[in-house]
Amino acid sequence: MGAADRDFYDVLETRDPAVREAALMSALPHQVANARQNTEAFGDLLAEVEPDLVRTRDALARLPVTRKSDLLARQQAVRADAGRVPFEPFGGFSTIGWRGLKRDGGARRVFQSPGSIYEPEGHGRDYWRVGRALHAAGLRAGDLVHNSFSYHLTPAGAMMEGGAEALGCTVFAGGVGNTELQLQAMAELRPQAYVGTPSFLKILLDKAAEQGQPLSVRKALVSGEAFPAALRDWCDERGVSGFQCYATADLGLIAYETAARQGLVVDEGVILEIVRPGTGDPVPDGEVGEVVVTTLNRDYPLIRFGTGDLSAVLCGTCPTGRTNVRIKGWMGRADQSAKVRGMFVHAGQVADVLRRFPQALRGRLVVEGEMAQDRMTLRVEIDGSAAAGLADGLALALREVTKLRGEVQFVQPGALPNDGKVIEDLRKFD
Repeated sequence: MGAADRDFYDVLETRDPAVREAALMSALPHQVANARQNTEAFGDLLAEVEPDLVRTRDALARLPVTRKSDLLARQQAVRADAGRVPFEPFGGFSTIGWRGLKRDGGARRVFQSPGSIYEPEGHGRDYWRVGRALHAAGLRAGDLVHNSFSYHLTPAGAMMEGGAEALGCTVFAGGVGNTELQLQAMAELRPQAYVGTPSFLKILLDKAAEQGQPLSVRKALVSGEAFPAALRDWCDERGVSGFQCYATADLGLIAYETAARQGLVVDEGVILEIVRPGTGDPVPDGEVGEVVVTTLNRDYPLIRFGTGDLSAVLCGTCPTGRTNVRIKGWMGRADQSAKVRGMFVHAGQVADVLRRFPQALRGRLVVEGEMAQDRMTLRVEIDGSAAAGLADGLALALREVTKLRGEVQFVQPGALPNDGKVIEDLRKFD
């Protein structure tokens, strides 16, 4: 094995960006066709779409965004239809299943995420593509991996196990909880690596120090929670080099950290967009928005799946030599709303108002007030020359869309914080 083989999981990671983009855009129309033809849900959602024309990011951006709430709503509708035959527990989003379903084969496992939302796993090697993130975290063939993600209901344990097996690692299925037993296993089996949440890793390290028990673990891949630099440094001081990855039960791996410690590199098996919260409109690189992902997984072909997470694209490529796009990591939630004078206002409504006025560059609805005296102010970035008569139009549109009165305030381009917030609630309820 050469140096390059040790440094990278495969040759895909160092492709010329133009070659990668061409490959992704070549695969895109086939995946859109697969979703449209082989799933009921996307058959409905993409009924008017000609898959062969979806060959660019601009064309992709014109397709609707599907959210977790859509998965849940369609699955619940199927459950409510007790007489439906054949039964479809995945709400019509999957191309695989088991005997008795419309798709009567191909599923290796089925998982339940909070909600309850059911999601399939197919038979492919490293189905969730986590091996790439484990490799970047330093895991190699022959390592024993202590897996402290759950094996119960949710897919996290299986996701990590599949990636570790693809690398040639051995896995101890620790699961969650049982700290004393897990520490005993670590002492007796001497694993080289840990995968799990960062909070449980800290618990294990604290408990081991308290008991005077040395740990053999020297590398870790963590996920499921924020992994702040302070905790990363704390682990490093105790001999454990920890890396994070961004993955979901629906999409598998989305992005992963490298030794450069500069954001997260996007996985090779997904097409990632950053869109303005409440819309499907892509934002410029560097601007914070919602992470929307199209997966190339033919078994569960999610097209423009809105994660609800905020992030932003980082300029340039990773110093490690990986050439894919990087994102800053998790920066909060995009599904913003506020209840004002008894009415819910959503980020999508604010976006609808702004979309009516091309002069509006960016906007943010600020909610203030005390003792039930709520005030809404729509702060809008505009070029100074475009202000004439615009405030009245924006105020009227705001009232039409939200059914609430609000003021309009103009600010200079770039004045609003780049944090992805469309609604900022400054009220105090103590």
